[in-house]
Amino acid sequence: MKDMPNINYRTATVLDLPQLKKLGLTAYGQFQNVLDNGNWEQMKANLADDNNYLHLLKVGKCFVGELESQIVGMAFYIPSGNPSKYFESNWSYIRHVGVHPKLEGNGIGRKLVQQCIDFARESGLEWIALHTSEFQNAARHLYESLGFTRHKDLGLNLGKNYYLYLLHLN
Repeated sequence: MKDMPNINYRTATVLDLPQLKKLGLTAYGQFQNVLDNGNWEQMKANLADDNNYLHLLKVGKCFVGELESQIVGMAFYIPSGNPSKYFESNWSYIRHVGVHPKLEGNGIGRKLVQQCIDFARESGLEWIALHTSEFQNAARHLYESLGFTRHKDLGLNLGKNYYLYLLHLN
């Protein structure tokens, strides 16, 4: 781990939308060369869509890390009762974990994911889930080190294998 910069952690608001989008595009932009052009364009369009972030902010919380008033890390926590394609109704789940590439390895992602886990645990929930892919090696390592286990293969998404991970909170 590098020398830890002075990161301020807080909960995001709608006013943070421009910075959340910018971070999403920057953090996930490192995968542009891993995906074929059409799949990268699909991921990029999703990351640039205000409505995706607004929906996640409306139904959940976004924990962010800031350095000098710039958001450099994010993780969206979605409470149970919000099922989706991959997540069951009784699960809380984590979406769009991202850290600015220049600050990876400083524990920012770990801190943000842990905040999601702690919030779910404090809310009395039994499970927290997330999905990740074959090309997100650092993310998979982080999730597994926090106790998440691979629950099932989700098949291909964006031309790559995706996996569902679960963590039992009790």
